[in-house]
Amino acid sequence: MADPRGFINVPERELPPRRPVPIRLMDWREVYEQGDQAVLKRQAGRCMDCGVAFCHHGCPLGNLIPEWNDLTWRGEGRQAIERLHATNNFPEFTGKLCPAPCESSCVLGINQPPVTIKQVEASIIEQAWQNGWVEPAPPERLTGKTVAVVGSGPAGLAAAQQLTRVGHTVAVFERDDRIGGLLRYGIPDFKMEKRHLDARLTQMQAEGTRFRAGVEIGRDIAWDELRRRYDAVVIATGAPVPRDLPIPGRDALGIHFAMEYLTQSNHVQAGDAVAEQISAEGKHVVVLGGGDTGADCIGTAHRQGALSVTNLAIGVQPPSERPEHQPWPVQPTLFEVQSAHEEGGERMFLASTVEFLSNEVGEVRALRVAETEYVDGRRIPKEGTEREIPADLVLLALGFTGVERRTLDEQLPLPLDERGSVARGADYTTSESGVFVAGDAGRGASLIVWAIAEGRAVAAQVDRFLQGDTLLPAPVTAHDRPLTAAPF
Repeated sequence: MADPRGFINVPERELPPRRPVPIRLMDWREVYEQGDQAVLKRQAGRCMDCGVAFCHHGCPLGNLIPEWNDLTWRGEGRQAIERLHATNNFPEFTGKLCPAPCESSCVLGINQPPVTIKQVEASIIEQAWQNGWVEPAPPERLTGKTVAVVGSGPAGLAAAQQLTRVGHTVAVFERDDRIGGLLRYGIPDFKMEKRHLDARLTQMQAEGTRFRAGVEIGRDIAWDELRRRYDAVVIATGAPVPRDLPIPGRDALGIHFAMEYLTQSNHVQAGDAVAEQISAEGKHVVVLGGGDTGADCIGTAHRQGALSVTNLAIGVQPPSERPEHQPWPVQPTLFEVQSAHEEGGERMFLASTVEFLSNEVGEVRALRVAETEYVDGRRIPKEGTEREIPADLVLLALGFTGVERRTLDEQLPLPLDERGSVARGADYTTSESGVFVAGDAGRGASLIVWAIAEGRAVAAQVDRFLQGDTLLPAPVTAHDRPLTAAPF
């Protein structure tokens, strides 16, 4: 354990400061300042000898949190990154982007603010990169087996790295012009600068993973051809189909899905020219949806120079403290103030959008909204409460509904589940032999930590398949916890 009296002597929770809002709105750099090592050591020392570490329960990766907290407190940074890498391929991704369900399960959180696990994790990997402790781990021998990973988000990259390290020849296919999936084009730089992703890709290339950007499976290479070329195929394409809002006026100009907007912005930040870029500059922006994607849109709109930003959520405002029906160690739904919310704009809850209003040339000019009321468990607009909100740009951040089906339906007909995900067994197998599915493509839109966990777990199953082990039959379902998230 760390400091035996740490959680007694240091009851408060300390987080790294965010850069001042007026300064950070002038650039796209990450919002957090460099953490103070003394603070990090103090916070790591708050990790208590709780007997049963419930942070393991909260973390889909099974991260060895008490161990690397103890090593951080002792100043053993190299050993700390070794323990962290034992369960997590990309701690810099989770340390910056994960909502930290481990902290909700922290035993200390029963009666004190929980340990700043996410902050300690991010500091461990940052120190490791700075000191050259992150090195390629190529296989000692090659097996002669080949694997195609379709999709280069966190699930695909985790699967590829694990499979490469045990000696299989792995090619990662990505239809975008650069590798990274949503890590590349969905996450704004102010949340995670792309240098972190590029560093990992360099490591993976040195280990032997092959990357094929700008190749769309189903168009550039047919699915059946891919299956002939490779001994196994892992589908890790995510769940990118956005949820629409089919209400009157939806066809007005200036209404866009959030990922279209964020992708264009990330291309621009990468130095690409984007024709007719969707921009918030000089516009009244309305973001529909109160989740992480909506917050990313808010922060992006501020940096582009929006006149105003309004965020609408159809449900009630979550409580600021853990409600009774979500007791420890369950991850509660709480009111969250992300960095983007600090930067300005207005947040409205219980707001139902009734209609998009357009001007004489078909451009959106306003939203007609009403208060939300609950009737028989349904959320409907309350009569007599309608009003208009000015809007020149509307961004739909309402979640995702499943995988893209066009080429799969035509070339590799796999059954779907009720959430629009590719149906699979508990061992990540699909109805087609040698074809596996992991990440959001199989479980539906979820957390980055789940994507990495499933990438590691599917790699273990693919390795068994390639080595000739007989996989036990399993019912086709989509949301089973990984059989293992440990290295193999």
